[in-house]
Amino acid sequence: MDTNAPDPLDALDDEVAAAAFRRLVRHLRHRYDAQNIELMGLAGFCRNCLADWIRDAGYGGDKAAARELIHGMPMDEWKATKQMPATEEQLAAMEASLARNAPDLR
Repeated sequence: MDTNAPDPLDALDDEVAAAAFRRLVRHLRHRYDAQNIELMGLAGFCRNCLADWIRDAGYGGDKAAARELIHGMPMDEWKATKQMPATEEQLAAMEASLARNAPDLR
């Protein structure tokens, strides 16, 4: 992947991109059955990554505030009500998936 190559995504209007991002976050809030560990194993990112990415993009809140924004509730509440324990298979899939991520996306 050439990260210096022109990317048509950069020409996407910020309002359109922001609307799509909000829709993605709301979708993930609704689909809490898609566990973060499963998202990590399949796609190499999860809700917590989105929280980190908004901080990298300039969000002024701390890590806890960013996660609350993405999860729609405080992290402790998310863990208590939505998060299931990860299996060894899920953890292994996550590690293998993360190894496939582009260096600039880690």
